Amino acid sequence: MRRGVYVEAEWDPRDPLGEMDFISEIIKTGFPTVAIAQAWLHHDDCAAVLEAQAKHPFVRGIRHKPRPGMMDDAKWRQGYARLAPLGLHFELQAPWGELEEAARLAADFPQTPIVLNHTGLPLVDQLGGWRSAMDALAACPNVAVKISGLGNVGHKREVVLATIELFGAERSMFASNFPVDSLRHTFSETFSEFESITRGFSDAERRALFHDNAVRIYRME
Repeated sequence: MRRGVYVEAEWDPRDPLGEMDFISEIIKTGFPTVAIAQAWLHHDDCAAVLEAQAKHPFVRGIRHKPRPGMMDDAKWRQGYARLAPLGLHFELQAPWGELEEAARLAADFPQTPIVLNHTGLPLVDQLGGWRSAMDALAACPNVAVKISGLGNVGHKREVVLATIELFGAERSMFASNFPVDSLRHTFSETFSEFESITRGFSDAERRALFHDNAVRIYRME
């Protein structure tokens, strides 16, 4: 493994800066390569927190798990509007039922890249609704998707192929959800399954899915 992205783990929601201070020491070893930090976009100290996170040269974006309706909230959007000027993208973790909000957000802030986490959190008995929601979000060119977090999802092949069909090989990338997914599969088992599912794709598409897109989107050149 040559490069890696550390994604915030909400180690202490009261201290979003402390986590990146801790990671700044680990990253000196050469791995991980870059990181996604935490910030609460609707808090009064949002501007100061974002500026402090952006000062770390390895921080590429901010993850926030918005509650239903929050992505339409004016104060939350004021915080969100600060991301692009600081050179930060947004990592979105939300269930597929909230992706209609996310599509509005992406359309209203086209200059801010969004990376959807965990394939939109599909549920096996709601794949029709999930696909429709993903289709609407994929229509926004500033949105990419991480195919991950599928450890407990049935019809995994269907989900993976549908995601790539909707977003294209140029805006999809495989990722892990470790250590959480280790409760069901090893890291090698997870990626071996992704490799098997994508054997019908071209070499260039597979390289994009497994490597090139992540390097580009997370600016790890």
